[in-house]
Amino acid sequence: MSSSTLSNENQTGLTAGPTTGLTTEEALARLEEFGPNRLPAAKTSSVAVVFLRQFLSPFIYILMVAAAVSLAVGQLPSAIFIVAVLLLNACIGAVQEFSAERSAAALRDMVRGLARVMRDGHATSVDIEEIVPGDVVLLASGDRIPADMRLTDTDGLCVDESMLTGESLAVEKDAADRSRPDAPLAERHDQCFAGAIVTRGRGQGVVSATGLNTEIGGIAEKVTQARVSEPPLMIRIRRFTYQVAGAIMIAIVALAGLMLWRGGYEATAMVMMGIGLAVSTIPEGLPAALTVALAIGMRRMANQNVIIRKLVAVEALGSCTFICSDKTGTLTVNELTIHSAILPSGRTFKASGAGIAPGDLEGAGDPLLRDLCVTGVLANESELDYAGDKVWTAEGDIVDVAFLVFAKKFGLSLGALRDAHQRRKLIPYESERAYSASINGDGTAAYLYAKGSPERILAASDRMQIDGEVVPVDRKRIEEQFEAMARQGYRMIALARRPASETPDRDGAETEAALDGLIFQGMVAMIDPIRPEARDAIARCNTGGVGVAMVTGDHPATARAIGAELGLCAADATVVSGSMIREAVEKGPDAVRDLILPARVFARIEPMQKELIVETFMADGHFVAVTGDGVNDAPAMRRANVGVAMGKSGADVAKEAADIIITDDNFASIVSGVEQGRIVYNNIRKVIGLLTATGFSALLLFFLSVLAGLPMPLTAVQLLWLNLVANGLQDVALAFEPKEGGELTRKPRHPDEPIFERHIVEHVLIAGSAMGAIAFAVYWMSYNAFGHADARNITLMLMVLFGNVHALSSRSETRSLFSIAPFANRFLAIATPGALALHLVSMHIPGLSGVLDIHPISPPVFAGLVAAALAFFLVEETHKFSIRRHRHGGAPEGRPVEA
Repeated sequence: MSSSTLSNENQTGLTAGPTTGLTTEEALARLEEFGPNRLPAAKTSSVAVVFLRQFLSPFIYILMVAAAVSLAVGQLPSAIFIVAVLLLNACIGAVQEFSAERSAAALRDMVRGLARVMRDGHATSVDIEEIVPGDVVLLASGDRIPADMRLTDTDGLCVDESMLTGESLAVEKDAADRSRPDAPLAERHDQCFAGAIVTRGRGQGVVSATGLNTEIGGIAEKVTQARVSEPPLMIRIRRFTYQVAGAIMIAIVALAGLMLWRGGYEATAMVMMGIGLAVSTIPEGLPAALTVALAIGMRRMANQNVIIRKLVAVEALGSCTFICSDKTGTLTVNELTIHSAILPSGRTFKASGAGIAPGDLEGAGDPLLRDLCVTGVLANESELDYAGDKVWTAEGDIVDVAFLVFAKKFGLSLGALRDAHQRRKLIPYESERAYSASINGDGTAAYLYAKGSPERILAASDRMQIDGEVVPVDRKRIEEQFEAMARQGYRMIALARRPASETPDRDGAETEAALDGLIFQGMVAMIDPIRPEARDAIARCNTGGVGVAMVTGDHPATARAIGAELGLCAADATVVSGSMIREAVEKGPDAVRDLILPARVFARIEPMQKELIVETFMADGHFVAVTGDGVNDAPAMRRANVGVAMGKSGADVAKEAADIIITDDNFASIVSGVEQGRIVYNNIRKVIGLLTATGFSALLLFFLSVLAGLPMPLTAVQLLWLNLVANGLQDVALAFEPKEGGELTRKPRHPDEPIFERHIVEHVLIAGSAMGAIAFAVYWMSYNAFGHADARNITLMLMVLFGNVHALSSRSETRSLFSIAPFANRFLAIATPGALALHLVSMHIPGLSGVLDIHPISPPVFAGLVAAALAFFLVEETHKFSIRRHRHGGAPEGRPVEA
């Protein structure tokens, strides 16, 4: 047991209580001063606030004005239709947005329960929320640390701090140690932090911080704040909204000026023409189509073990240009595994498999390797059992479990081995000893088996086994072997044995006082191995233009070894550590940027430093995704454009802070998510191109009609019917379009690329102009032949046909419709004839036909409209052919293109 004299000043500046603890009165006074030991709940908006927030959009403002003006001039049907569209849009948006943030609640769960403290000179259990600075807390194996504290007494205390530091191994604590104030959390061996778990031993400490003042409290405050970054889709949609709104206002002013210049229009007609123009150009069907496209992507991602918590994150993952990934449990299996065994002669035997999964071992028949495996099994306190169906379960220390798995790979029967060598005495591992040992005998002879740090075991050895002979130990050779493997990031454990007395002393002196004269058997190199699919997944990300960096709390040597194996860095690359980042921060922003941007492996990183890394890459123009499974990852997840948590091993806090959860903890699933995200964005582009081109065609139709001195070609109600119902069926169905292929062979979109970029503008101008010009020609001829009412009816029918043809053609930006499987998108195959049938049936429904001002069309006229629609289809096919010829020089259709 070790102890130390505690400085009487803790982080609060209060005098710490003596070993008898605080009195009840002192505890109540400090509870009043510092408040309960709990974390705040995240503020959430009410349903009403979320619903009203949906009306904060330029599109909505314009439609609201249009509805008010329609009502003012006596156009009640138009006003009702517009209001219905507004309410539908608000309901859809509210459903998307109303997902309460529960990050703080998950953090509170981590520190909820009871803790044993000294009060009034007696050990007692109190509610964790009643813990105050200065309390003396008693710790035992299995306890969750209730608050930050400085240790005053320790006895083999080991604490799992992976949720804070990312360190995969439990940390040995020592009250006698005095850590530097600026030391990383993983290296503060005289302190414990709220939320960590005691895995072994006992301890006592004085509380230095509670609630928000703890390390986890600082994380809670970050997590519960509003997300600073926006999903890329929302950025693009907002930008697109303002562009279209500005264009609509300019168009209305231009149309009014044109009508005044042209003359012959009454004030009411001019007002209704302006309303009609606004209604025709606003893509009312976009909210529904956008929601459907994201929901489809969500369902497809779920089939790939990717669960979406926030709808817009579907596309966000596909937009990412950089992924900052945690190591432990994300790129690695988070199960310590023996990678290889090294005998004193230098012979090395490598093992395959990760964690407790099956694997193979080189040299499975070697007798010296067998002796080493036997020592690892007998000097061991853990259990490994077969659960059936090729599944193994383990209990105990992860180092001991790794030795049992290693022995199984050799082919040993653990039960038979232990039965044949009955245990006489066990000395468990303690940090002060740096080894564990066991005396086992078979009835005729007994051996002492020991394993521990190479320094300790080698110091107790005077002989070693080489090729079946016992020779004097060559310390220099063993030390060189150890140092070579340690530099590669492996954790080294040495094993040795020697004959022992069949009846050792009762007090264990045979093992504790006389650990000498050992025969050195060899060492094993242990590491948390990478996931088998991780390297390929990173390579696929790089092919798709997505950079990957590993950010971990592990030792730099370990991080370098893992990074090199993953292909992230060279074996001799410099790893950026937390201390290097602190030094760079002191020098200024330029030093931070120069240090972080070239690096791909980061080690000994604390939570707020990980957030700084994310911010630096974002400032460099990247859309950043952050993956992780611990509390230490939560702040960076909130700061990033998209947070990805591991579902199996992830802490609740990480899952609550994340936008996306990977249910199989497989980094490779993220690659599938990136692909699906790109498919979703491509489909959204297709929908926007469809709606915008339709709006532009109506805009052109209006302007040409005014120039020709004709009255309003379509009413506001007819335009809403066209945009929300006729086109709305097709654009929603277009969101179901499957992938075209090659999504992961293209570079990601530039983060600043708008939705309304050059290729969509080109499509809108060509397709919209063709539809608008043909529609005007039909309207002009129909007006002169049949009158105004029939001309509107015929023109609306033609626009519905255009919607069908345009939707089918929009399935690909470059491929001919004839090269696409007609029923690959069954919903579109149903929606296109369904939209036409709905419009035709509406002509025969009393009431609805009156509101829409439509009636049946004669077969000859309908045949002429079909011919006009086919002419537009020819224009679309010609445009696609020119794109293929320009981009690919005549390459076959279907080749992936840069969107």
